[in-house]
Amino acid sequence: MRCPYCGSDNTQVKDSRPTEDGNAIRRRRVCSDCGGRFTTFERVQLRELTVVKKSGRRVPFDRDKLMRSVQVAVRKRDVDPERVERMVSGIVRQLESRGEAEIPSSDIGVLVMEGLRNLDDVAYVRFASVYRDFREAKDFEELLTEISGRGREERDLETPQRPRLPEDDV
Repeated sequence: MRCPYCGSDNTQVKDSRPTEDGNAIRRRRVCSDCGGRFTTFERVQLRELTVVKKSGRRVPFDRDKLMRSVQVAVRKRDVDPERVERMVSGIVRQLESRGEAEIPSSDIGVLVMEGLRNLDDVAYVRFASVYRDFREAKDFEELLTEISGRGREERDLETPQRPRLPEDDV
């Protein structure tokens, strides 16, 4: 592993342990040349994925890029980083389990929006505004109406219905 500080290939693993979700190995490393310490993560990769952009351009799938875009959406929100990590890992597993080597970028965007919708409404709106290319305030209004309608439907489902009693007919 190359040292991020001096670029040397002379690094050693000092500690290895699984992450909390068990989907990766966290390794603490030290550079023998400069003494720099850093952490790496090792994850299982089932297959090489290629993202097909709207323009038709093909680029290798980058989990870190996906994580960065989600982190931008949840920035300054009270969202547990572990939940973000689980969401991103879930998206990657869904993509890998499809059996397709090429994934349209729009499919990834839909999965991220679904995940953020369940994680945090503000993060969902932030991501949606970029993903759907909002141009004016009415775009936000439509999305907020959609969110508030979803919240109302969920509350209606959660509200227990009182059983009908014979006295109600009187």
